[in-house]
Amino acid sequence: MNQDQLKQLVGRAAVDYVTSGEVVGVGTGSTVDCFIDALAAAIAEGRLTVAGAVSSSERSTQRLQKHGIRVLDAAEVTGLTVYIDGADEIDGQGHMVKGGGAALTREKIVADLADRFVCIADASKLVQTLGKFPLPVEIIPMAAAQLTRRFATLGGTATLRAGVVTDNGGHILDVTGLSITDPAAFEAEVNQWPGVVTVGVFARNKAQVCLLGGADGVQTLTF
Repeated sequence: MNQDQLKQLVGRAAVDYVTSGEVVGVGTGSTVDCFIDALAAAIAEGRLTVAGAVSSSERSTQRLQKHGIRVLDAAEVTGLTVYIDGADEIDGQGHMVKGGGAALTREKIVADLADRFVCIADASKLVQTLGKFPLPVEIIPMAAAQLTRRFATLGGTATLRAGVVTDNGGHILDVTGLSITDPAAFEAEVNQWPGVVTVGVFARNKAQVCLLGGADGVQTLTF
């Protein structure tokens, strides 16, 4: 199977983690697009119902609404049973790098509402150590130069993602050259740097389940 087919495979598998009648948390990205389509098909076929969705991006909101799924504001819910999203990298403990789609801040907000994070990804995203994928960091624009210098002290090279403005009005630095051996400590440290809105390491809000698509089908990893 090619990568698009793997995304469709894990997108369909993730529907089984949605509790009928409840509100579901929905992430962002091409793999999540496949989940949204599979969720809509399950609803149309009468296999489940949802009370609505809390979305982490305008992109996902538009796709959900196109399928007739009601989108709620995060402030309208006090909790979610499940949040389903992709990852740019995931390690063997469920820690992730996210933000390739520039929605990392809202993704963390929605993930923090959920009892369970279900990550959907293809097998190429599973790594031993985070850092091969450029680390996205949402920042306040005026802090770009000083944050670039801060990452340089860690051995990282930060590059401003050209032409990208997040749904929150922030900018994105992509940082290469890092080896993130202690994701929780790294996330806690970088999140305190002035000018950082959110770092794209998901350790505090790590995955509890990963549905990993590969040549042999969907492998379920639990953490």
